[in-house]
Amino acid sequence: MKPLPLSFLITLTFAGTLLAADRPDNILIITADNIGYGDLPSYNPASTIKTPNLDRFASQGARLTNFYTASPTCTVSRACLLTGRISLRHGLKKQLSGVKGNYGIGLNHREVLIPSILKKAPTPYATACFGKWNVGFAEGSKPTERGFDEFVGHVSGNIDFYHHHYHKKHDLYRGTKELFLEGQYSTDIFADAAIEFIGRQQKKHADKPWFVYLPFNAPHFPNQSNKRDGQTNRYQAPDWAFKEIGLSPDETDAKKRYDAVVYALDKAIGQVLDSLDKTGATDHTFVFFMSDNGAFRLARKGLDVGINDPLRAGGVTCWEGGLRVPAMVRWPGRIKKGSVIDEPFWSPDLLVTAAKIAGAPLPPAVVYDGKNVLPLLTKAAKTPHQSFLFTYLKQAALRKGDWKIIREKPEQPWQLFNLDADISESKNLAAKEKERLGELVSEHANWLKSIE
Repeated sequence: MKPLPLSFLITLTFAGTLLAADRPDNILIITADNIGYGDLPSYNPASTIKTPNLDRFASQGARLTNFYTASPTCTVSRACLLTGRISLRHGLKKQLSGVKGNYGIGLNHREVLIPSILKKAPTPYATACFGKWNVGFAEGSKPTERGFDEFVGHVSGNIDFYHHHYHKKHDLYRGTKELFLEGQYSTDIFADAAIEFIGRQQKKHADKPWFVYLPFNAPHFPNQSNKRDGQTNRYQAPDWAFKEIGLSPDETDAKKRYDAVVYALDKAIGQVLDSLDKTGATDHTFVFFMSDNGAFRLARKGLDVGINDPLRAGGVTCWEGGLRVPAMVRWPGRIKKGSVIDEPFWSPDLLVTAAKIAGAPLPPAVVYDGKNVLPLLTKAAKTPHQSFLFTYLKQAALRKGDWKIIREKPEQPWQLFNLDADISESKNLAAKEKERLGELVSEHANWLKSIE
């Protein structure tokens, strides 16, 4: 009997290392900061933003049209993604603000995050986080204390892209120590760190799967409190990004500057994806991209220029513009190229799905709001969710099927919308569809009872 060919025994050869065929696939989760549903041309052909790499990524996998972040604000949305649980369960219900808030405990230490779960898989994962943390940095709260082997990023919700300051405090770290890279563009810092980690893992530890959480801080609106004295508060992008889209680095129009920030982000994402190709990891990596919440539409001149069209309102609201976000996923050979998935699901699903890919057990006695969505992504299955509950501050919303109820304050009556017929939430059907309204209100009550 002839010996089995080497190609049958292994799936990848890279720089003299071998990757075993039964090794689970890598996982890469990329988040953007406040990109709107209508910002990307793959969602809105009228968009002025150029995103060739995300366009290419969508053509290689699936574009998701009914994907939700579990919260419309940065801190809470990240906590929901990393724990697989909504804020009413994990307890981090508000945006961490100020130095005191961001450097405090933040997310409860009892919560188990994605990297800790993947480390307990039959083949343990190497794990890394590069970018915006924003869920606490006190003792026991740092990324390297919560399951990540490596961290390069910032603690707070937003920083100056070149000076890396938050409220006049330097805010850039490697592990638990400050990292000084004055003058380097933060988007590139995080992309380069991810590329270096991926290359190192593929070359030196190809028998071990890896998980990279890459939460970019772009294109988050600029914050005057992060600027140096005399520094203009405006969107920041490299000179080359302006020039490549036909603009001057001295451009004063806020929307055009925003376009350059997103273009630079798209270029960085493309470089990370190219690194998968160069290291032979593409066919063995599940890649998910999403915005952490919708673009802010608070009418602040020079700041709120992102677009959520055709959705209503934006970040920090429970209207669709705050919750429904652009998202894409690629897993070669499993997810159909160039497909569009309309089934609704949400960010807590990523933890459970990652555990499924890794073959990792979920912690016992933990209630997860996320579910395994691999059948939805790979086999065109229906959503595993009966409904979705959203809360932020005094706001609440619930989606069930194509129907949604929402109220901005507890004392207000519920409004009812049919999202299939009215994606812009412009026609309140509460008075006409009383039976349907009652059904969703009852579902909302059932959610709250399950959390008590």
